[in-house]
Amino acid sequence: MRALVQRVTSGKVEVAGKVTGSVAKGMVVLVGVTHTDTEADARYLAEKCVNLRIYDDEAGVMNRSLLDIQGGMLAISQFTLYADTVKGRRPFYGAAARPEEAVKLYEKFMELVREYGIHVESGIFGAEMAVEIHNDGPVTLMLESKVK
Repeated sequence: MRALVQRVTSGKVEVAGKVTGSVAKGMVVLVGVTHTDTEADARYLAEKCVNLRIYDDEAGVMNRSLLDIQGGMLAISQFTLYADTVKGRRPFYGAAARPEEAVKLYEKFMELVREYGIHVESGIFGAEMAVEIHNDGPVTLMLESKVK
């Protein structure tokens, strides 16, 4: 699994003009799933996201985690994180998991984050979404469960 983590002052997602999820201070996480991912990958990324020290302490040093600041998470399914752009000009998405498999791990990821006491909101899996991100810093990190 891949997670593109962005530290935000706020974020929201709309589907057909209706807000389906929003978050104040916290993180927006774009989540991608590939064919070989399992629940262990979702667990690894959930733990990594909630414990990443990407929020400033009193000295202005990134020493606090999402848990420490009691922030929220907006999780967005993002199959394009597995795009292959090596050949040609049109991305190839063959490494992305089939939707019926990907949705299970995307939902499991959110469930596992909630187990840490983090408030999680989301888009709608497979829908056309408009995502508004107010990146703070900016701080953007790519996480991969296969690189443990």
